[in-house]
Amino acid sequence: MTTPKELAWFKSSHSGTQGDSCVEVAVAGQAVHVRDSKDVGRPAFTVGREGWGRFVSFASEK
Repeated sequence: MTTPKELAWFKSSHSGTQGDSCVEVAVAGQAVHVRDSKDVGRPAFTVGREGWGRFVSFASEK
């Protein structure tokens, strides 16, 4: 099992340059992990790749 520290986290391309409201994402196997970059000690939200793809498609429409 991969721990959050071992994941390759990257910031969303929609994150602001001010350093606020940043979301970080890491992909491992069939899971996508999402966390708040300002509070990396909190547990990440984890979802399957298919669910993540549906979320991104929905969010892109807004």
